[in-house]
Amino acid sequence: MLEKYLAQTEFSSYDDFMRNFRILIPERFNFAYDVVDAYAGSVPGKIALMWCNEQGEQRTFTFSEIKQYSDRIARYLWSLGIRKGDPVMLMLKRRYEYWFCLTALLKIGAVAIPATHMLTARDIEHRIQAAGVKMIIAVDDEHVQQHVDDAAVQASSLRWKVALSGARPGWHALMEEIRQGPADFPRPMGEQATANEDMMLIYFTSGTTGMPKMVAHDFTYPLGHILTAKYWQNVLPNGLHLTVADTGWAKASWGKIYGQWLAGSAVFVYDYERFDPKKMLQVLADHRITTFCAPPTLYRFLIQEDIASYKLEHLVHCSVAGEPLNPEVFRAFYQATGIKMREGFGQSETTVAVGNYPWFEPKPGSMGKPSPGYHIDLLNDDGKPCQPHEQGQIVFHTEGGKPVGLFTGYYRDEALTNLVWEHGIYYTGDVAWRDDDGYYWFVGRADDLIKTSGYRVSPFEVESVLLEHPAVVECAVTSAPDAMRGQVIKATVVLAKAHEPSDSLKRELQEHVKVQTAPYKYPRVVEFATELPKTVSGKILRRVLRETPTGSAETKQEMPSSHYTPTKSE
Repeated sequence: MLEKYLAQTEFSSYDDFMRNFRILIPERFNFAYDVVDAYAGSVPGKIALMWCNEQGEQRTFTFSEIKQYSDRIARYLWSLGIRKGDPVMLMLKRRYEYWFCLTALLKIGAVAIPATHMLTARDIEHRIQAAGVKMIIAVDDEHVQQHVDDAAVQASSLRWKVALSGARPGWHALMEEIRQGPADFPRPMGEQATANEDMMLIYFTSGTTGMPKMVAHDFTYPLGHILTAKYWQNVLPNGLHLTVADTGWAKASWGKIYGQWLAGSAVFVYDYERFDPKKMLQVLADHRITTFCAPPTLYRFLIQEDIASYKLEHLVHCSVAGEPLNPEVFRAFYQATGIKMREGFGQSETTVAVGNYPWFEPKPGSMGKPSPGYHIDLLNDDGKPCQPHEQGQIVFHTEGGKPVGLFTGYYRDEALTNLVWEHGIYYTGDVAWRDDDGYYWFVGRADDLIKTSGYRVSPFEVESVLLEHPAVVECAVTSAPDAMRGQVIKATVVLAKAHEPSDSLKRELQEHVKVQTAPYKYPRVVEFATELPKTVSGKILRRVLRETPTGSAETKQEMPSSHYTPTKSE
């Protein structure tokens, strides 16, 4: 499959990769027809998706079956009135029907809006109004459907509510309705045919201020994830890849469909409600997963277990993204498995823009080197290119054209698009530095940097040192207001087993940081918590910790939790 879309598929070195990697974009590319249906036609028995849940249920789907289900669903949605360009929200957790529905929307040319099931009625109402959502397809979950019903009262654009099954008043039962329908949906022609520049997907992504932004991707976006899957995650032809992500998050696009299928790998889905490291390791062993990708948070919990006792001989490659990887976690996982994790960097707006690729050794804690197609630079506060070891904002030069997979802009927000994408330069809002060997090292979000007593401190620097202490399993470093210094450094710490909070342990952690790094970086405030607040993608919500008054983070109950499941990575 890759030979159709790449000028060259194999490379002898990173330099060769940077010089000669080129994506061949067909006219009117549509992933559903040109990849899914193409496999179904040439190798109908090829496995596309394997799924299991905590209850022991298992399902396997071939590309032929994905085609049949997506055709039936596309025909049914078309019969209701869904057409090209219509926004449809998917709230399907990790249910295998997500892959049927997403493929069906691609065939119609409708705009898919993946969303987490954890949204409240207010969240859903905002998304419906902001994007003009016409239909919501949701899991069979009374809680989720009630929130949708409550949101629909004020949402004038929403015309159809569709559940996977069930008989809730006012809802269509999708899988029942398609049971008798024809299993074909011919590729639309004329005005209903999709073009490369048409909007295919919207992801709502939160910033530090304001309402979530609508990241718009066009129909070439899946091709950009060839980089992500084939060359960073190193998925194998006929292998089995597991990315830990809920379908409501952009990480699902990175690791659960586009690039993996283009590269010939099957996708594995583990459907669970709450992360358990022992169960995850058992799934990796039992299902012979070959490549694996997860956020750093998940790896931190895995290394607390006896990894060597699980039969992971089929696992050949592990990647990590979502937040910076602490060197201590890298080393502990390598000692337990012999696998050097490959960190990568990107956003909901991008594919993998910086990564640890096969042609060079990863440096623990570095996010790697730039991807081909991404003209990356670091700019300082004066807008000038940074020298090695100088911190600056990561930017992409797009004067000569945008990389395949980079977003087209923020939907219905031209002002915000122009603010971050000015004069052919896209400003990511992320800060990093580059070493003498060309490796990039993440510092943090530009608005997460702490300024204390005249010093600029990266939260990640302090977190990395704290994680080296045996009592710390997880931590987040933020600022706290201080009358004398403006800001001081605060560390919120989750303790490993057999360690209890105490004043003496606080002092011990402070001294540990003072000894291991510059003394001005030590946390003047140390608080203990049972969990850290996170997004559904597993990223630590430093904003929530900053807004939590000092002294109130001692228990899980005092942490905001209505929208977040701290130990669940999606």
